[in-house]
Amino acid sequence: MSDFSKDDGKLAGTVSYFTIVGWLIAYFAFYQNNKTSLASYQLRQTLLFHIVSAIIYYAVREVFLFSDFPLGGTIFGVIKVGLFVIWLVGLIGVLQGERKPIPLIGERAQSIFSGI
Repeated sequence: MSDFSKDDGKLAGTVSYFTIVGWLIAYFAFYQNNKTSLASYQLRQTLLFHIVSAIIYYAVREVFLFSDFPLGGTIFGVIKVGLFVIWLVGLIGVLQGERKPIPLIGERAQSIFSGI
């Protein structure tokens, strides 16, 4: 189990994984007054994850579910599972206190949001 008693950035990192509202709470409530390298790392990659996953989710939903594409629901389901797996890998990483990039976007997030 994770130990949040000493705030080394795990709390901010963990909360940031739970929706964009969670990211905002993590940034303003936990990170602003206690900036740690782990929290910075996780906030950068979860911000990009939330942005990319929202774009993918809504674009794919529009293209595949609301069109006459025969396998639209199946493709949409596979993409949702893929996003969940990426999210889960990141969440496990922060719970273990690791600066492990989430698949596909973790490294890019570090350069795009280097100001966080």
